[in-house]
Amino acid sequence: MPKKPNESLEDKLDRLIAAVSRLAPREAPAADIEAADCFVWAADPGYLEPVHRVNRVDIGLIRGVDRVRDILVDNTERFAAGLPANNVLLWGARGMGKSSLVKAVHAKVNAGRKGGEPLKLVEIHREDIDTLPKLMGILKTAPYRFILFCDDLSFDHDDTSYKSLKAALEGGVEGRPANVIFYATSNRRHLLPRDMIDNERSTAINPSEAVEEKVSLSDRFGLWLGFHKCSQDEYLDMIEGYVRYHDLKIEPEALRADALEWATTRGSRSGRVAWQFTQDLAGRLGQPLKD
Repeated sequence: MPKKPNESLEDKLDRLIAAVSRLAPREAPAADIEAADCFVWAADPGYLEPVHRVNRVDIGLIRGVDRVRDILVDNTERFAAGLPANNVLLWGARGMGKSSLVKAVHAKVNAGRKGGEPLKLVEIHREDIDTLPKLMGILKTAPYRFILFCDDLSFDHDDTSYKSLKAALEGGVEGRPANVIFYATSNRRHLLPRDMIDNERSTAINPSEAVEEKVSLSDRFGLWLGFHKCSQDEYLDMIEGYVRYHDLKIEPEALRADALEWATTRGSRSGRVAWQFTQDLAGRLGQPLKD
């Protein structure tokens, strides 16, 4: 920057202070917990971003998982009421509505609460798991109860952040705050790659201890809810539910034939495939989907 003529020492100091302040880390805005019922954790700078329009579906449209749905609703209702409840790991087949169910259950529980403070949902991204203690430090002083939700949680080789999660959930000196519960979805039951566990078993001096260290993370979740591939009848039931909800005009025979052909071309059946078919069907029919 060219030197200003007759620049005073005070002007130089002001410019120096301004330059240094630009190098300082961003200051996190104060968290406004009352701004919404759902938030996304922005780890840098450490801010709860309100989400006023949540991407979720009605719980009645999630089919083929009735048993795990009821268990999750019961666990969430007990937690919202201040009663003991467990951390939950929703694991299993992809596209079967694991993350959709968490968001739908949160909405259902809040809708059924008569009085009292609403249950809050806070999403934390997988890559920000190591900031979980900082987030819990913010939440534990708030007069609300929180579901911490991490979608598609898993850990790869040489990733040690799972140890931070273990300590934050149950193992630390302070432990999990009483007003916080942790829900996670994953395609893996033990959250770690199978070959990673097998490699630990084959190379460790004490194989059993090495494996215990890796799989003990999933033990921090008191509830394991398994999601499995759906049958043809369950797949068609999902589609029929979507079609009724969105009031799409199509003959049942044509709907069944189109739905089965769609699943064949995709090579799989799941809730996600059923929803993708519904979007395609609505587009071909020239009919809008409900917001």
